[in-house]
Amino acid sequence: MICLPLRQKRCGLCLPNREPGPVASPRLNRRTVAVLRPEPGNRATIARLADARIDAVSLPLFAVQALAWPLPDPANFDALVLTSANAVRWAGDGLAALRGLPVHAVGQATATAARDAGFDIMATGDADADALLATMARAGISRALHLGGRESMITPGQGAGAIVRQSIPVYASEPVPVPPRALAALAGGVALLHSPRAARRLTALMDAAGFARSRITIAALSPAVAMAAGGGWSAIWTAPVPSDEALVRLVAETLCTP
Repeated sequence: MICLPLRQKRCGLCLPNREPGPVASPRLNRRTVAVLRPEPGNRATIARLADARIDAVSLPLFAVQALAWPLPDPANFDALVLTSANAVRWAGDGLAALRGLPVHAVGQATATAARDAGFDIMATGDADADALLATMARAGISRALHLGGRESMITPGQGAGAIVRQSIPVYASEPVPVPPRALAALAGGVALLHSPRAARRLTALMDAAGFARSRITIAALSPAVAMAAGGGWSAIWTAPVPSDEALVRLVAETLCTP
């Protein structure tokens, strides 16, 4: 990689110098940084980390696959709830029939994916599904349709899901084998976790292999993810908002702190 000369900050982050001449752009991290989310999000996160001059390794804990799903009558609903961009990516051709429903999305990535698929975005939540559903209820939504992952269904008519008439799984995240040597390589490093389920699986894998949690730092997408990871880690960093951009920025800024 060729760039302008750089002057070092104490943290190792390089700032451009005014003098010309090609030099190699240094990296921020001397610790292993691992991305545990499934594809295609894994590649996207690694690319964002690379833009922040952080080398990262791919260690997905799950692989996403599409599910066959029944297409309901859009007339029975007054809104479409999307809790993950994967719902848009994996729903297939049937999704087009629902474009007349206004979308309420959890997170900017989900909203962007829905917008790119031709949907009108009514609202974007920056917390979790429960918070978004509460906001929808206050707005008068009462017959929502939810599309999401098999492992993250909303119970219609109960609790936060009181305004949801139907919740349909359109994709599933299946566990993939993780060799012990890959877990061992995390020692002294940072593991990026994007979901509570990934946090729980990493915890289970570490405990089953007999590896100490205290040697790994967790970078969590949200407080819910951090809570699912449990205790005993070297540290837990939590993104201020649940977006991949915010998580990567947190990791970059924290690694840069002297």
